[in-house]
Amino acid sequence: MKGRLKTLAGWLASQTKEDVKVFVDTAPLMEKPLAKQAGVGWQGKHTNLVSRDFGSWLFLGSILTKAHLAADEPESDHCGSCQSCLDICPTKAFPAPYQLDAGKCISYLTIEHDGPIPREFREAMGNRIYECDDCLAVCPWNKYAQETAEIKLKARDDLAAPALRELAKLDDAGFRAKFSGSPIKRIGRNRFLRNVMIAIENSQDGSLRKVVIDNAKDESALVRGASVWALSKLEETSTFSDLRNKALASETDESVREEWNAHG
Repeated sequence: MKGRLKTLAGWLASQTKEDVKVFVDTAPLMEKPLAKQAGVGWQGKHTNLVSRDFGSWLFLGSILTKAHLAADEPESDHCGSCQSCLDICPTKAFPAPYQLDAGKCISYLTIEHDGPIPREFREAMGNRIYECDDCLAVCPWNKYAQETAEIKLKARDDLAAPALRELAKLDDAGFRAKFSGSPIKRIGRNRFLRNVMIAIENSQDGSLRKVVIDNAKDESALVRGASVWALSKLEETSTFSDLRNKALASETDESVREEWNAHG
């Protein structure tokens, strides 16, 4: 997308003889309200941009210029009485229409949040390892959207419903190789495995106990802590107690120790 914008910006600069700058999620720009003012769409009750032509599935980028250009008419709100996006949110992250509590949003928690996932949101995460987007998917304006013809924006076949067991075994090199060219790569292996451990627990698949036990010994405290929570749900009480006693004898990270003790 940035390459396409650079081409357009280059044309604009040649026509206006003014400086331009291109941004695609790389600067602190309020892109959604800017897009609304430009007539691209409106901010729905889920706070994301909605278009009458393209629905909720939009990538936003910006070209800044010193050129004086005629302004477009801002788009008006077309949500009406619908609140499907608010009702479907697994963690109830919308305290009111047009308001988002980012600290409860699964997309924020799985991507931006760098610590342990708060316990009150773990079960609500379900099998979501990277993002959520339920509020986007349910928007009725998506009936006007069409699947992109841009091959670089299409989902990769090898990332469609990957096996949790294989994801849980990824070391740093394996993680980087598997997600090369994917936005998933930017969250890093440790946050990713934290999310995988939560998905494993929510799967209730007892056959995954072994890989969870292995990750409870991981070098990353973030991975170990999430693994402990998964074990507390998957493992029998007596076996979990044995694992806890052995782990606490050498565990130095307070957040992981607290996780073991929380399930005693």
